[in-house]
Amino acid sequence: MEYAKAFLCGGLLCLIGQLLIDRTGLTPAKILVCYVTAGVVLSGAGVYQHLVDWAGAGATVPLTGFGHLLAKGVRQAVAREGLLGVLTGGITAAAGGITAAVFFGFLVALVCKPRPKG
Repeated sequence: MEYAKAFLCGGLLCLIGQLLIDRTGLTPAKILVCYVTAGVVLSGAGVYQHLVDWAGAGATVPLTGFGHLLAKGVRQAVAREGLLGVLTGGITAAAGGITAAVFFGFLVALVCKPRPKG
């Protein structure tokens, strides 16, 4: 049942994103920013954690999960370090994921031969 919940939540978030691409003039970059911002806002309102508890990876893997991670990191850092935590908490919480993305992107760049588009 855990897999079904994750699939439903993640699939619904992807469906919404695809509908926004197909039906509106929003670019994928704007949708990405909206998803991350929505994750921050929903996490700040205390709503997103309930979705994470219910859907697991279906809520943490999409871009809204990244926003939730940033907000959660800021909240913890502010509790620990005070106002300075606003500046450091999000990056500290997301450092592992950002590092992995840069590292694996570098490995792929070493293996693949770049060529111009078109």
